Amino acid sequence: MARAIFNGVVLAESDETISIEGVEYFPPDTVKHEHLEATRTRTACPWRGVATYYTVRVGDREDRDAAFAYTRTKRKARRMEGYVAFWKSVDVEA
Repeated sequence: MARAIFNGVVLAESDETISIEGVEYFPPDTVKHEHLEATRTRTACPWRGVATYYTVRVGDREDRDAAFAYTRTKRKARRMEGYVAFWKSVDVEA
């Protein structure tokens, strides 16, 4: 069971994550979206597609762009479309 934790709150928990290059991607329905706020940050990966980033906010603590999801994937990455990954100060236990 993989879990993403920030400021003592579990943001996502699932045994159906997709692990790619050491990063756990959580199914969208396992993520507490009330703690995420979309930012204007976007990045592109040649084989995954375009990623949208989110500020993670719990209580009085936040971390800008600490979560991301590939919202427009390339054909080879379709199975991970919309899945959410965490990094920076979010602890991910896999």
